[in-house]
Amino acid sequence: MLVVPALLALFMLFVYPISSVLLQSLFSPNFTVEHYLYFFKISLYSRVLWITFQISILSTLSALIVGYPIAYVLRRARPGVRNFFLLAITLSFMISLLVRNYSWIIVLQRNGVINTVFTYLGMIETPLKLLHNKFGVMVGMTHIFVPYIVFPIYSVMMGMDLNLEKAARNLGASRWQTFWRVSFPLSLPGIGAGALLVFIMALGFFITPALLGGRKEQMISNLIQIQVVDLLNWPFASAMSVILLIATLVVFSIYNRYLGVERLWGGVKT
Repeated sequence: MLVVPALLALFMLFVYPISSVLLQSLFSPNFTVEHYLYFFKISLYSRVLWITFQISILSTLSALIVGYPIAYVLRRARPGVRNFFLLAITLSFMISLLVRNYSWIIVLQRNGVINTVFTYLGMIETPLKLLHNKFGVMVGMTHIFVPYIVFPIYSVMMGMDLNLEKAARNLGASRWQTFWRVSFPLSLPGIGAGALLVFIMALGFFITPALLGGRKEQMISNLIQIQVVDLLNWPFASAMSVILLIATLVVFSIYNRYLGVERLWGGVKT
């Protein structure tokens, strides 16, 4: 009986919505798979699906490149400095995604902060195209996803015994060898957890590609929005949603097959 409320919440919040989308993609009103066949028949949708994966992979890697050093430094910082920067990272969750994306528009546009400074310093003659392209999307998504990378890696690093690094140094290892053979392997569970979380979130991201990207940076979520709002084609939009869900499950299965979900919590794959 104690499990019943959790099961009801699971059914109402996950099972029912996903089942409704699946049924709507297959029955319009009779059973059909034409929406799935149409998706793979038109090369545009397959290309957008590939762009979605490409942007998701690149944004995950860029968030790792930025977030890992931050977590590494925070683990070794003094408590006061560490708490200050952890608070600053936490506050970023309280700022609306729209506000953050519009802030990047101000910074990256032709007359924005970066182009104005570079022009004033004489570094460029014509404004750089930093907005409505893949660069703008990557900057915006990296900025949003970095906290989701920092906290999993930081939590794992806080469980690391720094005496292991000292022992490696005493045995003659350089700082670089100590990092690659001691610190980095011990932080892999946090890297895996953060990277998987960010990649799955990036697959369904909508706001940043819509505001900072151009026509060539449209993701599958943007096409779903067009089908729902502009064309009112709910069955086809549901089919695209199911395809995106299946692609996400495939990625998760591959991760579990070769790395093991147990590693996300510091366990050992059997």
